[in-house]
Amino acid sequence: MTPTTDTKTSARKKAKFNSLEVAEVKKLTDEAVEVSFSVPEELRNDYNYAPGQYVALRATIDGEELRRSYSLCSAPTGGTLSVGIKKDFGGKFSTWANEQLKAGDRIDVMNPQGAFTSRIRMTGLNDPTAVENELRQIERPRVVAIAAGSGITPIMAIATAVLRGVEDASVELVYSNRGGGDVMFADRIGDLKDKFPSRFAVHHILTREQRINPLFSGRIDHEKLNSLLDNVIDVDGVDEWFLCGPFELVQLCRDTLADRNVDAEKVRYELFTTGTPTKNDGNKGRAVEADPDGDNVQIDFTLDGLSGQVQSPVSAHETILNAALRVRSDVPFACAGGVCGTCRAKVIDGEYKMDENFALEPDEVEQGYVLTCQTHATGSSITVDYDA
Repeated sequence: MTPTTDTKTSARKKAKFNSLEVAEVKKLTDEAVEVSFSVPEELRNDYNYAPGQYVALRATIDGEELRRSYSLCSAPTGGTLSVGIKKDFGGKFSTWANEQLKAGDRIDVMNPQGAFTSRIRMTGLNDPTAVENELRQIERPRVVAIAAGSGITPIMAIATAVLRGVEDASVELVYSNRGGGDVMFADRIGDLKDKFPSRFAVHHILTREQRINPLFSGRIDHEKLNSLLDNVIDVDGVDEWFLCGPFELVQLCRDTLADRNVDAEKVRYELFTTGTPTKNDGNKGRAVEADPDGDNVQIDFTLDGLSGQVQSPVSAHETILNAALRVRSDVPFACAGGVCGTCRAKVIDGEYKMDENFALEPDEVEQGYVLTCQTHATGSSITVDYDA
């Protein structure tokens, strides 16, 4: 899944925003759109990406700066980027994107990030950093993806790239939605089925619509998932699993696959929600001031080769990200909820606690990498390096 050397971690692109023009806003369902951006020639190297990665979008809406992360939904072609945005109930950014964003608008787009990518050797399209030794050659690879709702977004890019790039590969998709009208990329899924009829299989599960086969109706729970794995999917023959959606579904799938002795190295997952929402203080940066009596934590950090320093009162129990944002507004972050991994940095010195981690691999944690939006110093000082 993730290499145990430092090759991968050192190959990550530096997170930075550029203003890109919206080329097209295409309606996918009543509650979702596909937004495509034009990438100028001089920025194409910065926006090369691996299928499964995401970008963070930044916009000022009603006077408030908002950032949201969205997965890239198509295989890389150069010159354009496309993301799928589903309207969330009460979601200010997603509602704005669905109802107001239009072609010709400009928006800040972070260069692609993320490790929810295939380890199967395809073409240069899935290897923007050219780390060839991280990819493995598999004969007749089989990929299975389980997604719900907007979790299909990165799966579309991965499935398309695998099917196009590996002539003997097969992809099987289990896709859950409330009803047929909620299926994002329905036309594109159908096109893949038409183009690769013997190598692409899709099983639609509708939670609020009755289907002829009861196995494909209702919520995916423990019983239904095991029935799918017993009767539909050849578990032993799968080379890679991709799980994407809400926390409860992803965790159910991970636990069930583990119970069936599926090697954890074969299971890739990405969360769109953690299931445990918390206040994302890093999204704005709380008005915190150093304790005049000196009961503070000394936070030192390096970003873009420059050193920064900030004092954080012990009583505030402040994250490293929130403190750093008070002295450097360009400190990278997107979700501030422990999911995307944009705020990743390496602890050079000091004791700490990381509250949540849904983005870093075990080997990264062992090497001292943390999500600064979830990390608090537990000693009197800490030093982190965003450039590591």
